Parts: sequence; structure tokens; C-alpha cells
Amino acid sequence: MSNTGAPLDVIAASLRRERDRAGLSLSELAKRAGIAKSTLSQLESGSGNPSVETLWALGVALGVPFSRLVDPPTPRVRVIRAGEGPSIHSERAHYAATLLASCPPGVRRDIYVLDVEPGSPRDSEPHMAGTVEHMIVSRGRVLAGPSDEPVELGPGDYLVFPGDVPHTCSALTTGTSVVLVMEHV
Repeated sequence: MSNTGAPLDVIAASLRRERDRAGLSLSELAKRAGIAKSTLSQLESGSGNPSVETLWALGVALGVPFSRLVDPPTPRVRVIRAGEGPSIHSERAHYAATLLASCPPGVRRDIYVLDVEPGSPRDSEPHMAGTVEHMIVSRGRVLAGPSDEPVELGPGDYLVFPGDVPHTCSALTTGTSVVLVMEHV
């Protein structure tokens, strides 16, 4: 799999755009997201190496989906080959989220492919109120869902759960891949 990652210039422009839209100072956004002001400043200048956790925290603080921070504008017809696309890695687990499609205006869903390896679970803080997550395991086995009631899933299994509560995802076998659809209100 290619680890191209989301271009830092896309993340930088998105953060500045969304912070301006929200009318927040650098200091206020950093405080709301629970990150250092210097980290946010580096991200907005196109440097640094943002983790999934940092970008999710910023998205929650800004009241926008994660995808709005990492996805560049797209053409009308788009193909993403296996192993391509903006991929962001976790700093706490063997977990990478590759954005396949984000919400255009008026649509409330994002689609990801998650490549997850055994090791530390990917524990997520609640996303925006009303968020719902849909998971379909394409390869391997995972333990996923709300932190207080995760479910073991295998190939072809489907799970839907509230994403606005603490939740987890942990691979039980190597080479696990999951399709994740997030609904936003």
C-alpha cells in the first residue's frame, strides 16, 4: 500500500479555511482541540506530520467532518486504485484511514477504507453529535463498535453504531481491511 498521505498543503488550506469560517483564533482552536498552539500553527503553515487523532480533534473543535480537512476538491469522475488515496496514520495504533469520498455540500456521508493491524486498539473519542458509523469487513477480523459493547466481525459482516460515543476498532488478524461509511447530521 502506498503511504502517500493527505498533502500537507491541502490540510493547511482546509484548516485555515475552516478556522476562518468558524471565526476562531489560532489559540482558541488549539485550546478547543486540546493541542498545542505551535502544532496548529505548523499544520496551518503546511509543515508537521498530523496524526488521525490530531485531525479528528480539530474536526470536532471546528464542527466539521474529518474529511473536510484532508480531501482536496475532486473532479466529476474519480477512480482511486487500491493502495492509493489520502491516507492518514494513527499515532497510537496500527491503523490507517484512507478517504475514498467525502461529503459534497448537502450530502452527509464520508467513505473510508481502514487498514488495521493487530496491536493497540484505535480508541476514538466521540465525533460530532448525531454521527453514525457503518462498517463492513472486507478482509480479516476486527473487534469494533462502542467502547462499552464492541462486537467481533469477520469478512462480509456489517455493523452500524453511534459514532458520537467513545468507540474502538482493533484488528484480530493481520491484513485486516474494513470499509467505513460515516453519516453526519
